[in-house]
Amino acid sequence: MTGDWLDGLGGLRTMVRQELVARQLDEQIAARYPVGQRLRILDVGMGQGAQALRLARAGHTLTGLESDAGLLKAAREALATEPAGIRERVTLIEGDGRETGVHFLPGSFDVVLCHGVLMYVEEPDAMLAGLARMLAPGGLLSLLVRNADALALRPGLAGDWSDTLASFESDTYVSRLGHTVRADRLEDLTATLAGIAAPLQAWYGVRLFTDGVPAEEGLPAAEELERLLAAEDRAGRTEPYRRVAALLHLCGVRG
Repeated sequence: MTGDWLDGLGGLRTMVRQELVARQLDEQIAARYPVGQRLRILDVGMGQGAQALRLARAGHTLTGLESDAGLLKAAREALATEPAGIRERVTLIEGDGRETGVHFLPGSFDVVLCHGVLMYVEEPDAMLAGLARMLAPGGLLSLLVRNADALALRPGLAGDWSDTLASFESDTYVSRLGHTVRADRLEDLTATLAGIAAPLQAWYGVRLFTDGVPAEEGLPAAEELERLLAAEDRAGRTEPYRRVAALLHLCGVRG
């Protein structure tokens, strides 16, 4: 990790999510592409652009697609503070992830990211098929979703037994912003990825131990933070822990 990367990630919950996904994504990219190859990367629903800017700093060409005008403005402001060599590698577009075919030709990208987006899409299969079409052969599709098989964990640990019991049979949850949104199951997405010719190659759990911390909680001291991240990283790769992480990071490869 670098100081600049950590400084831009906000509170502990957000930092854990972004750092773990970054490690996992870098691992998958390194397994599929030669060191130093500059990749064409599409970040769908990129938010404020944390992952996009990190990857641009690593030398890749980034296209960010975001439908929320406020988030897009924040991403543009963050990009404006970067050196010219990084700014020229990044293109930001206002648009919906369900309409990638309007903006891009099939096979235009080596990597497509879709992190924290599917929970807001009622019928995600068509969107996922569109994302897969954006990939060149052998391209990597990276999805970050809420884990439906872990929905009972947060209310259970908080002692909210009514919500806990309801969560066992549910595939929706109320976010911290008060929105009712979807969650996904590993088995369902595995079948979907196979059906769109981007079969699952690897998956991880993200944020097991820190999902219930308050949104405003800041970062601990550096040594404690390293131990925390090491524990989260280990859990996200280890059965049975990864299966009950709050988020799932799935990586499919275009055939």
